[in-house]
Amino acid sequence: MKRSAASWVLVSAAVILSNAAIAFAGFSIDRSVMSEAYWNIWNEGVQAKIDADIEKYRKADATVEVAAPDGAEVKVEQESHAFFFGAHIFNFNQLGKKEWNDRYKELYGTLFNSATVAFYWRTLERYPYAPRFEERYEDTENFWNSCPQPKEQPHWRRPPPDPVISFLKTKGCRIHGHPLVWGSPHWHSPTWLWSDYCPAAEKRALEAASGVTVPSFDFHKEISACDRQWTRDWTDAWKKIYAKLTDEEIAALVPTYIKAQADFYERRIRDIAARYGSRVDSWDVVNESATDFDKFGRKAVRGKPFDRSWYGPMPADYAYKAFVWSHKYMPETAWLNINEYNMVPFFDQIRDLAANGAKIDVVGSQMHLFNPAESVSIARGEFTEEAYKKTHPEAVAERFRVLSQAGRPIHLSEITITAPDSSPRGQMVQAIIMRNLYRAWFSVEKMNGITWWNVVDDCGAPGEPSISGLFTRDMRPKTAYFAMDDLVNREWKTKTTVKAAGGKVTFRGFRGRYRLSWKDSDGKERTTLAEVR
Repeated sequence: MKRSAASWVLVSAAVILSNAAIAFAGFSIDRSVMSEAYWNIWNEGVQAKIDADIEKYRKADATVEVAAPDGAEVKVEQESHAFFFGAHIFNFNQLGKKEWNDRYKELYGTLFNSATVAFYWRTLERYPYAPRFEERYEDTENFWNSCPQPKEQPHWRRPPPDPVISFLKTKGCRIHGHPLVWGSPHWHSPTWLWSDYCPAAEKRALEAASGVTVPSFDFHKEISACDRQWTRDWTDAWKKIYAKLTDEEIAALVPTYIKAQADFYERRIRDIAARYGSRVDSWDVVNESATDFDKFGRKAVRGKPFDRSWYGPMPADYAYKAFVWSHKYMPETAWLNINEYNMVPFFDQIRDLAANGAKIDVVGSQMHLFNPAESVSIARGEFTEEAYKKTHPEAVAERFRVLSQAGRPIHLSEITITAPDSSPRGQMVQAIIMRNLYRAWFSVEKMNGITWWNVVDDCGAPGEPSISGLFTRDMRPKTAYFAMDDLVNREWKTKTTVKAAGGKVTFRGFRGRYRLSWKDSDGKERTTLAEVR
């Protein structure tokens, strides 16, 4: 069903909550919460272009054989999408009450047909050679239900993969692993790499040559999620070392560490591929590496002994090597993605990696509106430079026009849209921004999926906004949930009736799986399944 911008009016949304489900009752837009300047930007011409592109790129004509008499009415009902509507599932069993966890899990397979599963190295392998793949007591629902300060736990938002993947399989969800390689010393890289695998003699030699002490961290402890001082000390130390020593000098001073780091990165990919390669559909092979590409030579393969990185030292040509290792160990069926927020050098990085033979199957692009003030300004029709790049329809079209030139599907991999506040008006502002952007993104020819990041308020990483979810912390649906559900499960799902002729029916619908049903000449109900691709 198409809706013109002029036809959107406010309709109340009745909500029925049970322990395991949320029933939809209705949704429409209250245009009055946005300024006239905003609607002049997202005007009827823009909306019409989006509708035309959705019709062109997201739908297909289908002819299906049916054993139905000529003239029989055949019901055509779409059951699932080929497009991926996803979210991360980092709060699996962690919300504190069974009824909240049940509502959270019910979203996967209903609103979301794709889920991003956490594979962050620091919490997955807190100790070397001891990956936390399986569920332990501290990962259970009982543990989290009795935990008074869940966000102070080191494994908050980091459930082990085994139970999460098993759950998603029962829901028929596509599974995306995030990430394999990322340089972040705070969120990803384990501190035991430096602490245990750089010998004391090499640390002393580096300090004597540079005059800089690199901080070690006791890997038996966790870096506090709220205390980034160690991370700042680590990155500052390496900036000073880079200023005083060449790459060759550094590599000669700490050769054991340089080799061990590369070996552990490759081993990590090999071990994860062996356990999950056939169970996980796609992977963020390398995360947020474009800034290094931009700052340190704009080459995927540099021929250096290691990579200077703004994170600290990384294995030589680490973004390129990550794809080489993943291609070596992952099955051919697994899609290999590159994920990034820094769009300025990203296209050049993709092109350079591909020119050197990296197998990049999907391009992942992030979009985070973290600051509530940005949403307030957008509602007024005013855009900061960053907000313009992320949310203005002209800039959105240009971003994906450029990325589409890479010739690969695009995964909008991490989405944050923060409400101005928790009031009904603030929730409607969030919903409208989300709805217009989802429609614009859905209309992009190369787009294959959109992944919302934090589903529940106050469940993001430290520093992320507490009101960017689709649900409140106690799992009450917000207006943005109803707006998204309306798109995914109503506006973008085909349901029609056609007449059989010559043992066939033809129709046009959104790509995905369909159930067709009719009555045969004896009045018996018949069904068949079909894929529209």
